[in-house]
Amino acid sequence: MVNIKINGIDCQVEEGTTILEAARANNIRIPTLCWLKGLNEIGACRICVVEMTWARSLVAACVYPISKADEGKEIKTHTKRVLDSRKTTLELLLSDHDKKCLVCARSGNCELQQLCKELGVDDVQRFTGAANNSEIDTSAAHMFRDNNKCINCRRCVAMCGKTQGIGVIGANERGFKTEVGCAFGMDLAQTACVSCGQCINVCPTGALSEKDDTDKVWAALNDPEKVVIVQTAPAVRASLGENFGFPIGTPVEGKMATALKMLGFNQVFDTNFGADLTIMEESGELLDRVTNGGVLPVITSCSPGWVRFCEAYYPELLPNLSSCKSPQQMTGAIIKTYWAEKNNVKPENIVSVSVMPCVAKKFELGRMNQEGAGKGIQDVDISISTRELAKMIEKAGIRFAELPDGDFDSPLGKGTGAAVIFGATGGVMEAALRTAVWKLTGESPDSPVDFKQVRGTEGIKTADFDVAGKTVKVAVASGLSNARELLEKVKKGEEKYDFIEIMACPGGCVNGGGQIIAPSELLNFTDIRAERAKALYSLDEGRVSRKSHENPEIKQVYSDFLGEPGGHKAHELLHTSYKASNLSK
Repeated sequence: MVNIKINGIDCQVEEGTTILEAARANNIRIPTLCWLKGLNEIGACRICVVEMTWARSLVAACVYPISKADEGKEIKTHTKRVLDSRKTTLELLLSDHDKKCLVCARSGNCELQQLCKELGVDDVQRFTGAANNSEIDTSAAHMFRDNNKCINCRRCVAMCGKTQGIGVIGANERGFKTEVGCAFGMDLAQTACVSCGQCINVCPTGALSEKDDTDKVWAALNDPEKVVIVQTAPAVRASLGENFGFPIGTPVEGKMATALKMLGFNQVFDTNFGADLTIMEESGELLDRVTNGGVLPVITSCSPGWVRFCEAYYPELLPNLSSCKSPQQMTGAIIKTYWAEKNNVKPENIVSVSVMPCVAKKFELGRMNQEGAGKGIQDVDISISTRELAKMIEKAGIRFAELPDGDFDSPLGKGTGAAVIFGATGGVMEAALRTAVWKLTGESPDSPVDFKQVRGTEGIKTADFDVAGKTVKVAVASGLSNARELLEKVKKGEEKYDFIEIMACPGGCVNGGGQIIAPSELLNFTDIRAERAKALYSLDEGRVSRKSHENPEIKQVYSDFLGEPGGHKAHELLHTSYKASNLSK
């Protein structure tokens, strides 16, 4: 342990602790821009400088480890010299920054903007002269990159390369002309970007954002010729409340349903229905392969970012992917077939909208084999993120926090506890096991519900389950670098599994690329993935039905329309295929 003083306060910290973390432990906040704990600890932005009083020097608090040599010495975090240095750094950043804050997607939730406010940086520019002018890359289906707002913090680069193991972006050029982009100046759409959107979640400014499709939704809502139907994913209800002042991990399912009806949607359905439908098809597929010598392991297919990763980086494993469409697409297909038929509505007159925690869902809309109602009729027409829904609610003047709890519409509005946990890593696995065990054993409704071995935010989890005398080996991975680690072991024969769940985003959909963005101070010291997952597990425990096969609306759809799970009609509407990608890695 080392004894030091921070702003005159005696502190004892473990040797090797950074000044930033030592200050945090003693309730002192040091601002940062580039630093993300365990991911981007590069000391590049210099916003976190503090003064070493004995040396009269400024050091970057995020990368300075306290050692025995610092025993008894004092650090000051907000002297005039420190504050002047931080302010000058901000002014230099702004000298080459597009300051159109009023029309920026991150206005009001921008870390650069907040620091300028704190440090009194105004519109008067001390530094003028040359400025870079970059073209905005809008080539990808899910997002855009505007380097005119980039501060070269490299947080997106670290996320893409280290956490996701993709690495399709990096620093190009040198010196003043340095900018983040793809190799050889390629557009993002030319690369094997998997559309996960994790880079958006860690960007401190508006340099990265999802493509805003809310205007399309407003246009549909105002078209009297259209029947506009919305579905909402499980993880959205665990994050949406954060935009309206609720603590992280507050489930706002009822208020969300009310808000969607107030926005004017003709029907408000729940993607949880599609999740239960996925389990009915996927568990049957798993059991068929296990009992009949099919390709193993079966790997889940509900995360479009993961599917795209598999097509680009592991095409040899495409036969292992479940052929099931994602819950979003299954729900969309049922809306435009079963619901349309029951209500005598032409599929082409339906505008199917999804609210997702995932920006890869925007890309998924146009994938092949996503036209269950007929050629040219997409299962889902528009996908918006949790953030985009929050914007719509604000624009409509809805006082979200004051809303009463409402219900989803029938017949596609019911979901079991198994469905709602789809949003957390391990949730799809647990949901599938709840139904697979029932199918294998034919046990009573008291058969296992909780498979807690596959819960938690660890990157890789494995477990063995004894089911009807057979050992079922499973694995769960979230975050694509973890997926890569797991798949390499499978390919080499080092590990053998029957069933693998993979989600592209670390922690699962609760941490999707379209969720409400948390500032870095929160990301660095709070596990928002775990907090949001708690919300879903609490909803699961409160459900009367916690197994997908118990959902009465699912039973009705199979009885009235689909026939048997895995049957011809179900396969035609609810299953898909995959194709190896030739995009640049």
